[in-house]
Amino acid sequence: MVDTATAIRLLQTLISTPSFSREEGETARIIFDFLQEQNVLPKRHLNNVYARCKGYDAQKPTLLLCSHHDTVRPAAGYTHDPFAPTVADGKLYGLGSNDAGASVAALAAVFCNFYQAPLPFNLALAIVAEEEVQGPNGVEALKPLLGDICCAIVGEPTQMQAAVGERGLMVLDCTAHGKQGHAARAEGDNALYRAVDAIEWFRTFRFPKISERMGEVKMTVTMISGGTQHNVIPAECKFVVDVRPTDAYDNQEIVDIIRRSVPCDVQPRSTRIRASGIADSHPLVQAALKLGRQTYVSPTTSDIALLRLPSLKMGPGDSARSHSADEFVYLSEVEEAIDLYGKMLENVELMINGAKRV
Repeated sequence: MVDTATAIRLLQTLISTPSFSREEGETARIIFDFLQEQNVLPKRHLNNVYARCKGYDAQKPTLLLCSHHDTVRPAAGYTHDPFAPTVADGKLYGLGSNDAGASVAALAAVFCNFYQAPLPFNLALAIVAEEEVQGPNGVEALKPLLGDICCAIVGEPTQMQAAVGERGLMVLDCTAHGKQGHAARAEGDNALYRAVDAIEWFRTFRFPKISERMGEVKMTVTMISGGTQHNVIPAECKFVVDVRPTDAYDNQEIVDIIRRSVPCDVQPRSTRIRASGIADSHPLVQAALKLGRQTYVSPTTSDIALLRLPSLKMGPGDSARSHSADEFVYLSEVEEAIDLYGKMLENVELMINGAKRV
């Protein structure tokens, strides 16, 4: 039985071991070894660690427990050593403690505790890499090896409330083109003015379809660059747009609308991160509601977008602490997460036969 103290020791070890995105090899080893020590039979693919419950039955649906062990780099302004797990006033400080080390430790503990439990479904665990950069060697690379997954609980800091949806994400690189000329003679075609027209469109346009759950598609211009010197009409101006899609549109549909509307080139860095949601009637949501959890739509993205199956985002910690200096998680939050995750597994009911599988 993995208790809270054991889970917190795992979390402290993870904090003390740098695991920046694409550099997670050592924490993958730590997680692999931890599972082995608990008599679980883990496997590893790249820097992803995964396992199936004992007595896996292909005729049953499989519930996945998933979180990530990579971190961003430390924010400026740390007063604690980000790699020294420090406990003070009931808080455990350290990089990745909140996002998402606490979820990793709690989910790993619960998986070990239910590894041999008789459940009406299979249980699988995936602790993945590259979530913070949405890289190709994370959950996307691992998913084909997991087999047929019915649904997932994804551990991210939600204060153990139930995120039933999250917006997608697209980053657009936009380029407005003009013609270079001398500013004194008002020659050329000023690319900055073309960019201004495009930026005004992004600021004021409203997509007509509004999601009942997620509201409007949001677009925000976040970066701009153009010009070479004061007396040269610029031939090019570049800017970046942050787009948060909803489930009312496909990502490519949004890109097509934008390209038809603005006087510039528009290139999405990726259209992979789509909006996602899980039905209120889904057994995972119902189990969370029975435990007094509140449902909401998360403003942040996660590996749910790449799992592309019904998933509930729920984990210890607070998203507001993520990527901040002196990141921390309350020790009590880890204890609460282990308890609530366990109760969810005991209470959730998954339909087993054929077409009725959720």
